Amino acid sequence: MKLLVTNDDGIDSVFLHELCFALKAAGHQLYVVAPAKEQSGMGAAKTTTRGLKTAVVNPDLGGPTWTVDGTPADCVNVALEHLIEDTVEGVVSGINVGCNASLAFIIASGTVGAAWEGALHGLPAAAFSLDASEQVYRSLKENAGEPDERMYQSLKTAAHHAARLTGELLPETPHESFTVHNINFPEICRADAPLRRTVPAHLCAPGQFSPADEDGEHQFKWISGRDVSPAGLPTDFATLAAGEISHSILDYSRLGAPA
Repeated sequence: MKLLVTNDDGIDSVFLHELCFALKAAGHQLYVVAPAKEQSGMGAAKTTTRGLKTAVVNPDLGGPTWTVDGTPADCVNVALEHLIEDTVEGVVSGINVGCNASLAFIIASGTVGAAWEGALHGLPAAAFSLDASEQVYRSLKENAGEPDERMYQSLKTAAHHAARLTGELLPETPHESFTVHNINFPEICRADAPLRRTVPAHLCAPGQFSPADEDGEHQFKWISGRDVSPAGLPTDFATLAAGEISHSILDYSRLGAPA
């Protein structure tokens, strides 16, 4: 397929690079348009208070590559409307550092938001994320985004799965269906990890910012939240905890539909 690949962790993310390498190896034709800097937690936000700048870059990701100094959704919109002259057949977003699971975090996810922007253009879209503990996340931040050997091997395995699933899921997704495939890989992703159909966990997540510090600033903090999912619900969180791959189909056309 001819794919637009993007993310929310920025153009320098090793997780984006490994996804591109795997997609290219699987035979897909790539166009890469990613944020110039990390844009985590931006959801589907678009920049409305200033103009956007784009730049051609050459990180050797397997296809023409640009950066946009805006949000992930900005990247997809500008890419499809102004940067790519070819006909794109699908949008792939990720691989995100950390899972994008549960009702509490999917809507805030820039990774999912970028895929959703692709769906708004009528294209099949997928968002890929690799679960990571707070310790792993902090380690990546302290080491300029470079994973240790264990995480790197898990990432390569997840990227291989992502390339395979892209080829399986996107061609079967109707255009203009307003659908996003939200796929989360467990932190230790195995080659034989099964894929499970899931629903987003019902997670209440208050208190995501700390009390004001000495400078009067409230800092974002990691929280576990409170899972109030009905018993027996096949949730993304439970699937990841079992070491399996979670696949939630986000059908935005059902929003507001009568029960």
